[in-house]
Amino acid sequence: MTPLNILGKSILTLIGIAIIFFAVVIFSPFITVPKQPVPKEKHTNKNVPASRQDVSFEVDGTLVRAWLYLPDDLSKPLPCVVMGAGFGGTNDTTLEEYALRFVEHGIAVLSIDYRYFGYSDGEPRQLFSIEKQLEDYKAAIAYARNREEIDPDKIVVWGTSASGGYGLILAASDKKIAGVISQCPALDRNEDSKLALEREGIGFYLNLFVHALRDKGRSVFGLSPHTIPIVGKPDTLAFHRAPGAFDGYSELAYRSETFKNELSARSLFMGKQYNPIDYAEDVECPVLLQISEKDNLISEASYMNTAKILGDYAEVKTYPAGHFGIYVGENFEKTVSDQIAFIKNNLK
Repeated sequence: MTPLNILGKSILTLIGIAIIFFAVVIFSPFITVPKQPVPKEKHTNKNVPASRQDVSFEVDGTLVRAWLYLPDDLSKPLPCVVMGAGFGGTNDTTLEEYALRFVEHGIAVLSIDYRYFGYSDGEPRQLFSIEKQLEDYKAAIAYARNREEIDPDKIVVWGTSASGGYGLILAASDKKIAGVISQCPALDRNEDSKLALEREGIGFYLNLFVHALRDKGRSVFGLSPHTIPIVGKPDTLAFHRAPGAFDGYSELAYRSETFKNELSARSLFMGKQYNPIDYAEDVECPVLLQISEKDNLISEASYMNTAKILGDYAEVKTYPAGHFGIYVGENFEKTVSDQIAFIKNNLK
């Protein structure tokens, strides 16, 4: 047998192995992931705040649903905070507590459910895409600017955790944005990825890759989505499983009617992965960086380097909390007070 024939046989063998591998990953009924539901209140029965109204707008033909909060005094156009939740979050997990505080101080708020999450439309459900969430933010900003109650030149972009860097990306190109609030923000994917890799090891991410491949492959054949938990306990299979993450999500989501601890696994392959720090040098508005001193998900280098690039535009505040502790108790009170002061000081 000639070397060429041997090479041809080897290539065919590799192709055969690859086909078998993909077939097993996509079609096998035995590749499953245990669900990890977060505890929920049995009866929510929430009263709708008088300041809140349901609104909606379309993005690429898909309906984005949002909550608009307006203060009582509408005698003049108001500053407005446009908000979106962190990774896998929804309007009714964390955002309303902040929105109601802003309204008390005469600040309008538009908080959105991203497409594929919460009350917004979009299939498959629980699909995370930075690119699409940025599009949702842009549409929300445009919607807010077209409301007569809102001053189009006084829009503040608010984000937290995974969405904490979105404001930098948006403000880099939209010079009319008046300010950015970044709470426990993911600002540098490279630095944060190093931190996660040191904690989890390469095997964990190879495992995630297989599940992402399964979900993507099933979508090609019109099969049901394959999901993994957004957050899980240590040593389980979930996108986030750092110590304290499951309890942190649980504390934020236990009253939520819409949060599901599921992620469409193909999210790992979704679109352009923007890196906020790369946009910092083009930002020309005030930025409030709110940092959890005991954060085990976000690298210290990421916010220090971002603040250095922003220079005089950056105001850095630190809080004695872990990644999820910033949302509750005294740390919440301090962070939201600092946010209100930031808006009042910069949007005169």
